[in-house]
Amino acid sequence: MTSREPTLSVVVPIYNEESVLPLLVERLRPVLDGLGEPYEVVAVDDGSTDATPVVLAGMRRGWPELRIIRLRRNSGHQAALIAGLFRARGGYVASIDADLQDPPETLVEMLRLARDGSLDIVYGIRADRSTDTRFKRSTAGIYYRLVRRLVGKTVPAQAGDFRLLSRATVEALRELPERRPVLRLVVPWLGFPSGEVSYVREPRAAGTSKYPLSRMFRLATDSITSFSAAPLRVATWLGATGMLLCGLMVVFAIVAYFLDSTATGWASLYVAVLFLGAVQLLCLGLLGEYIARIYAAVQGRPSYFVGSDTLQVGPDEIEGGPDEVEGGPRPAGSGLEAASSGPGAVEAVEEPAQGAVVATTAPVARNGSEPRTRRTRDRAR
Repeated sequence: MTSREPTLSVVVPIYNEESVLPLLVERLRPVLDGLGEPYEVVAVDDGSTDATPVVLAGMRRGWPELRIIRLRRNSGHQAALIAGLFRARGGYVASIDADLQDPPETLVEMLRLARDGSLDIVYGIRADRSTDTRFKRSTAGIYYRLVRRLVGKTVPAQAGDFRLLSRATVEALRELPERRPVLRLVVPWLGFPSGEVSYVREPRAAGTSKYPLSRMFRLATDSITSFSAAPLRVATWLGATGMLLCGLMVVFAIVAYFLDSTATGWASLYVAVLFLGAVQLLCLGLLGEYIARIYAAVQGRPSYFVGSDTLQVGPDEIEGGPDEVEGGPRPAGSGLEAASSGPGAVEAVEEPAQGAVVATTAPVARNGSEPRTRRTRDRAR
């Protein structure tokens, strides 16, 4: 493996973490330097609005292995994580949050276990979460029990996004058509050989949590709706139960009519109307969640856009491969099947028809700015 191909890439999604970054470097860099092998740290700035970009730029001056990818907008933790995974170059790719709740020292044990056991995935398992609040522990326990029941036992309990992946696993993730995969469920679903490393979850080193209750609820919803149709079956069973109760109410109404005591059924009728209304709204909400996912998939919008990347790509190396676009694989037949970042321009593979508009791109700027595009028209002579 050459110096341009790191043995290990460490992906760190970052959003407004200016206070914790110096502490992260203080603990992470000695661990990686101690490996004695080439590595890179891929810091993905998820559109931070504080001084995070300035702090990262200052750190990179004294740490050449630090690579900074800045997204154009805040795209979410999972999108930033996927952006780093797909652009990492290492034979093994690890992911860790910047808050230091997952100890960087565990990365050495993960790498050793992957090599000794020929494993493609090594999960970091939280053996002790006493530093988290009781509410956090209880909601996390409910989440893992629920997804393991719906998805299967392949999902490790108490395993977050602290994991080590082989290059083969990353390439398999790249082939998936999903725009917004939940990696906690997708990675176990791949079925690669895996192992586990237990650790004690530490308190957040600095700053505040970027995962409030609303984002936790969104993650749980995405996890369930992207991997299971069980909520739709729940809606079916609720509908069947409602029909059964309606049938009983009809029988009750007929009996009350013949007994000349119809005025006494107001309370039961009131309860039945409320129950049926609640069931209908719940079923519509469940259907709306799945329709929203279908709508997002039909739109095909990338989950993130990369604004800049400090990696310098030579003229003979194409960063990310010819099939990469920001946020997912490039659709087939896009017309740009090969590209060059050297002095030449990007050319379409297929010969354009007469009168067609051909897009050519000027040389890519080294400062991470976007290439300029000019259009020429092929005129028939």
